[in-house]
Amino acid sequence: MTSLDADAVFLAPGLNDRRPARRAVAIWLFGIAGLVMAMVLVGGLTRLTGSGLSITEWKPVTGAIPPLSDVAWQAEFQKYQQIPQYRLVNEGMSLSEFKSIYFWEWGHRLLGRLIGVVFVVPFVWFLLAKRIERAMVPRLLLMFALGGMQGLLGWYMVKSGLTERVSVSQYRLVAHLGLAVLIYAYICWIGFSLWRGPAARTASPVPPGVSVAAYGLAVLVYLQILLGGFVAGTDAGFIYNSWPLIKDAFIPEGLFFITPAWRNLFENVLTVQFDHRMMAYAITLCVCAFWIWLRQMPHPGLRRSSSLLILAVLAQVGLGIWTLLEIVPIPLGAAHQIGAMVVFSLALWNAHTASR
Repeated sequence: MTSLDADAVFLAPGLNDRRPARRAVAIWLFGIAGLVMAMVLVGGLTRLTGSGLSITEWKPVTGAIPPLSDVAWQAEFQKYQQIPQYRLVNEGMSLSEFKSIYFWEWGHRLLGRLIGVVFVVPFVWFLLAKRIERAMVPRLLLMFALGGMQGLLGWYMVKSGLTERVSVSQYRLVAHLGLAVLIYAYICWIGFSLWRGPAARTASPVPPGVSVAAYGLAVLVYLQILLGGFVAGTDAGFIYNSWPLIKDAFIPEGLFFITPAWRNLFENVLTVQFDHRMMAYAITLCVCAFWIWLRQMPHPGLRRSSSLLILAVLAQVGLGIWTLLEIVPIPLGAAHQIGAMVVFSLALWNAHTASR
């Protein structure tokens, strides 16, 4: 099924009276997407500040209220003192220092709860006001279910660092990040379709290869975000802080010293950082080639979206190099992470434009 056909499932042509309602729903979805992007950013800051294991229990309802008394704070602190991260990394931490990392994790979880509320309340209102077309309801319910799965996956990730490790498993961290970005993409795509309305048939349709290439670019950016998750999960950004060479070579020795070989891709910090660099170069070349290709085509909207994408990619590459050379200070690390989401957003917009 083409994107045009898929959009037509809930965007029947000729219903111009529904355009205001569709755009209202789109604005709501874009707001949720913005909160998801903020959730990714706060999650990254939680990782950078070493705060992700500060809350050792999962209380979906009562956990929304932080400790309100000295006794409650001491109880939370004592729970944290039982896990390996405290004993091996943060032993001797004061209560005030614990509160600092606690609030990062608490804020991350609170934002997740807020996203749930911002979804459910308007959804019920739109449904009762008949602003949501019937065919859209299953898609929105799937969106809500994916959000619930993300919460469960987040707790599954945290559990990996409570018994034997001093940090969470990089595999579970990337799974948590990957699902968040997929949810973000799903929300944005539906929002784009609602905002733009049904695609019109044109005299000069985009060649199929262009749409395939645009989708491919979005997939490459998504994979790069996952590779970035492995860089964060293994702390690979804090070593080999030179560019363009790594260990005094463009292709360094030691990329595959772990057996079996596939583990190097996810556990060897040298290989993890090397892969992230190489993917950045590949994406840059592909986006440049795509932009040059489009110069010959009579599609101003697509040329515009590809131009924005190439600018964002180049800025992100520069920011990534700066972050690496400065050994990942928290402000630059956070900026690089949000930059990745901006690039992904523009790749999605570019793909949606090409598909129409």
